[in-house]
Amino acid sequence: MRRPILAANWKMNLGRPEDALDFVRRIRYALNEMETVDRIVCPPFTAMAAVAEALAATSIAVGAQNMHFEDKGAHTGEISAAMLAGLCRFVILGHSERRAAGGALETDAAINRKVRAALAHGLTPIVCVGENLVQMEKGETQAFVSGQVAGALDGLAPEQASRCVIAYEPLWAIGTGKAATPADANRVITLS
Repeated sequence: MRRPILAANWKMNLGRPEDALDFVRRIRYALNEMETVDRIVCPPFTAMAAVAEALAATSIAVGAQNMHFEDKGAHTGEISAAMLAGLCRFVILGHSERRAAGGALETDAAINRKVRAALAHGLTPIVCVGENLVQMEKGETQAFVSGQVAGALDGLAPEQASRCVIAYEPLWAIGTGKAATPADANRVITLS
C-alpha cells in the first residue's frame, strides 16, 4: 500500500522567490516532523527553482502545478515535462480549476497526454479527479470519477499507471460549506 501523501498546492501565491523561501523556512521543520506521509509542495513556477534548492537536502518533494504535453514548441505561457524534470518530482494534472477553465488542454484526452509526457520524463503525475454537486446529487459520482481516471490512464501499462497518484477532490466540497468525509473519499477511491 502506498504511503499517504500531503501535497500543498500554493496556486498563485508566494510567487516571488524571497517570499517562497521565507515560507519554506517557516514550514520546513513542521513538515519534517510528518515522517509517516510523503510531503510535496507545489509553488508557482516563478519560485520553483528557489524552493527546490532550499528543500534539496530534505525529504520534502517539490511539484509543479501543471504542464503541457509537448516537449517544446510555440506554446506561449506553458511549461513542459522536459523543462520540469530537473526542478521537481511531481506534477499536478487535471486540477478542477484548470478543468473548469476548459479548453482543449484540459480534456480527459489532454490529461492523458500530459500523464504520458510526465512519466516519460520521470515525473510522478498527481491526477486530480472529482464530481460536482449536481453529479453527486444525481448519484453519478462513480461513473464520472471512474471516467476521469480511465481517461487519464488510458493506454498506460500497469507499471506506468502504478506510478500515478490519483487525488480525489470533490468539487461540491469546495466553497460550498459541505465537507467530504473520509468515508466519502474512501468510497470513491474504492469505486474508481
